[in-house]
Amino acid sequence: MIFLRHPETDAPEGLCYGRLDVGLGRRASDQIAKALSAVHGCKEIVSSPARRCRILADRFADRYSSAIRLDARLLEYNFGAWEGRRWPDIPRTESDVWLRDLWTNRPPGGEAYCEQHARVAQALREIPETAVVICHAGVIRAARMILLGESFDQVFAQQIPFCEPVNLQRMAA
Repeated sequence: MIFLRHPETDAPEGLCYGRLDVGLGRRASDQIAKALSAVHGCKEIVSSPARRCRILADRFADRYSSAIRLDARLLEYNFGAWEGRRWPDIPRTESDVWLRDLWTNRPPGGEAYCEQHARVAQALREIPETAVVICHAGVIRAARMILLGESFDQVFAQQIPFCEPVNLQRMAA
């Protein structure tokens, strides 16, 4: 599977967004062109339904005459009540509790990372090895944990660049 994070967004620096529908940034066109030239052949596209992912998926579908399957299980982490707020404006009493254990704690009205991990694992069972998967950094991190056996700490120590292919294959059983 080839995973691609959506293009850079126009979200202001310091904005908390996961599920928030933000637009694309000024470098998005160049990033999309680079992604299209880096991936050769594409029979199936599976994408998060977020607009920032669908735009890239549409370009791949046009280029390769491929169908797109939208899968809500590939949506980014749900920050709940924090969505659309600036990180400095989120009360430390809430964020400190969450930061103590990102795996099981959740923002108010949001999800724990173990919940995102579980929904991504479920989606991956249905995605063919030959698919191009267009999604988010949190989803790619979960996929690295699931498909490569990397730890939570390992995947969060890595940056996930915009629109750069990440080739992940299931580990042999």
